[in-house]
Amino acid sequence: MSENAERVGAALQARIGAEPIVGDWFEVSQERIDAFADATMDHQFIHVDPEQAAATPFGGTIAHGFLTLSLLVHLSESIKEDLPDMAGLLMGVNYGLNKVRFINPVPSGARIRATAATIDVAVKGSSVDQTRAMVIEIEGQDKPALVAEWIGRLVFA
Repeated sequence: MSENAERVGAALQARIGAEPIVGDWFEVSQERIDAFADATMDHQFIHVDPEQAAATPFGGTIAHGFLTLSLLVHLSESIKEDLPDMAGLLMGVNYGLNKVRFINPVPSGARIRATAATIDVAVKGSSVDQTRAMVIEIEGQDKPALVAEWIGRLVFA
């Protein structure tokens, strides 16, 4: 077991139960939705056709659920945590997700932000797996767009 991994794992473990940390607002524009539709070849009208989507219960176009999920990477960059000393860190990678739920659609032009709370930490040899409860909020709405348990792996020398 790596001393660096043990030290960081202990520091992250101490965060379990702390209040979620809130990130910055980010606008999900129709241009971004269209670009995601092109990248994924998912051109369902509720995402890309404002006229047709206006006739749905959504009242207009909405972001793809997987676009909202993909934005976790960007949204998490604005979550300012006091990080422990990362001496010996070689890389961080996405390890996976335990749960993902798309609770509420994100209308085109809406602003969203993420919150993160550490819920589990596991030291595995020279790696640390940090599981965070992530919530993507929609400005002005009570129900979040998405909830997920996201596992990040930190790999140490």
